[in-house]
Amino acid sequence: MEDVRYPGPRYRTARFIITNSGSGHTVPGARYKEYRLQDYSSWFVKQLDDTEKWARLKSCLVKTDDCNNLSKRYKTAREYKLADLTPMESGCCCPPAECGYPALNASYFDLSYHPVSTNVDCKLYKNARSVRCYDCNSCKAGVAQYMKTEWRVVAIFNVILFVILSFVYFVGCCARRNTGGSDTKGRGR
Repeated sequence: MEDVRYPGPRYRTARFIITNSGSGHTVPGARYKEYRLQDYSSWFVKQLDDTEKWARLKSCLVKTDDCNNLSKRYKTAREYKLADLTPMESGCCCPPAECGYPALNASYFDLSYHPVSTNVDCKLYKNARSVRCYDCNSCKAGVAQYMKTEWRVVAIFNVILFVILSFVYFVGCCARRNTGGSDTKGRGR
């Protein structure tokens, strides 16, 4: 969906928030959802594919303990399958379900199985803490979903703040008009 009337980046960001269809795809036998990069706007995908920007984001993701804490929170593979993972946990901490790697626990997968999928992310995933699936498209999609959710929260906050400030401004204008009207009557006497 390309609109030539409003080619500016500001409109593209708003269009991303409004027209994004990335609501997640269910994983058979699991509670969490997986996200796919192609579900997001081409402008946003281009931003995530920028090597320098992704390197900075990836370094932050590696430093967080989100993936490392999964095995502490979910002791067994069964608990892990029933977990309600965040978009970044499902995208960055484990390989896509279509790869078919059996989970030994929440943060370690048996990679001796050959992937049943042609998805590139299956070959990129490693059990090493600094690698995981941080270079995968599924991780980028998880970040995109996280940002979409956060942007919605900020947008709702901005609307509420706008309504409150408009109300305060309206009350202030009414109060000024009422006090201003009584001052001019008093001076004219």
